[in-house]
Amino acid sequence: MLLLRREGYQAAAIASGDQALAALEAEAYNVVLSDIRLPKLSGLELADEVRKRGIETTILLMLEPGSPGSPGSPGSIDQGIEAMKRGAFGYVSKPLRADEVLLALKKAEEHQQLSRENRSLKEALSERSKEDSRGLEAIVARSSRMQELFKTLRKIAEYKTTVLITGESGTGKELVARAIHEQSPRVKESFVAVNCGAIPETLIESELFGYKKGAFTDATRDKKGLFEEASNGTLFLDEIGELPLGMQVKLLRALQEQMIRPVGSTTDVQVDVRVLAATVRDLAEEVKAGRFREDLYYRLNVIHVQLPSLRDRREDIAPLTEHFIQRSKRKLGLAVDSISADAMKFLYEYGWPGNVRELENTIERAMVLCEGGRIEVEGLPEKMRESRDKIRLSLASGELSIKKTTRIIEEELIRRALKETKGNRTNAAKILEISHRALLYKIKEFGIDDL
Repeated sequence: MLLLRREGYQAAAIASGDQALAALEAEAYNVVLSDIRLPKLSGLELADEVRKRGIETTILLMLEPGSPGSPGSPGSIDQGIEAMKRGAFGYVSKPLRADEVLLALKKAEEHQQLSRENRSLKEALSERSKEDSRGLEAIVARSSRMQELFKTLRKIAEYKTTVLITGESGTGKELVARAIHEQSPRVKESFVAVNCGAIPETLIESELFGYKKGAFTDATRDKKGLFEEASNGTLFLDEIGELPLGMQVKLLRALQEQMIRPVGSTTDVQVDVRVLAATVRDLAEEVKAGRFREDLYYRLNVIHVQLPSLRDRREDIAPLTEHFIQRSKRKLGLAVDSISADAMKFLYEYGWPGNVRELENTIERAMVLCEGGRIEVEGLPEKMRESRDKIRLSLASGELSIKKTTRIIEEELIRRALKETKGNRTNAAKILEISHRALLYKIKEFGIDDL
């Protein structure tokens, strides 16, 4: 005891094995240094009970001196091995030597540190695995519209049918594509995602179909394209509306024949790929404008999944907010764990042109800037407060004219709609639920410039 305390350890002396077990259940001890011979409960029996009851501690047994070559005798190597089999971390032999005891304790501490790090790593990986899960359980929603969407996704997931996913930016099109893949028989194979608008036109063919060595200057080796990478799995073509017309022809052939030809090759390669495509564009309008091939449109649009905007499923704002608070709390190590009722009201009333992605970014920003344990109105972006204040100021000024107040609201809604559709008046009119002609008249009346 004196040695341990002199070395900075906090130590308690206990007389018997049963008392030691009771003490371990009542209080946490990092290490147990126990004689193998104890009244009522031996050191080996104590190790057995600690293991059975799941008590977290490290046991070191003190063995009686004996003949090392005599198997089973006290202090023998065989008995030391038996102790470790029964849950002890290690052992020291009597008569005790200070340096041997301290070395054993140091090793026990190192073992505990490694165990804690390993446990923390497993917990982090488990948490990461949950967050990276892309099944339907990864989509936070309780609104009736989303529940109906889930039913549709479950039905279509098991078939190889091509699916066209449409929706505004930030509605979660890739998340839905991953959910379809996770629910499908192809779940154990690759899910490969590519943004067609992010690849230069000169490289898109080689990215999708691959190339042969010598096909062009930098082609120093054969390279598989994304179709081959996704073979037997799922290929997600995001922003399909950005695909150049020349590539649309080649994509159509790949979809119809399940054959591709790498750049520089003279032979075709058979692939087995399920294609999911997504776009923010109205492909039917793009076909009319001559920017998208009609035959490819119909080949992609076998099943159409339209994702609702966040403003059309406001019941999901609360659960999404809670989800993002908890995720940012884990990711950033913040102490913020709630949002005030006033701030929540702002979230409900806001138009969310950036949809779920904008909500996620808004919550993370508010948590980083938060000075307490709760998100308040002051932590929300200024633009959210300004749009609401414009209407409130009109009312607070004593304005009683429905006509004037309605004009303020109309102008604000039109500006929001044009902003989130990036100036597309046709789509803005749909969002506002007015005719295209009425929108053009209002834009002129309010003097709204193109956004």
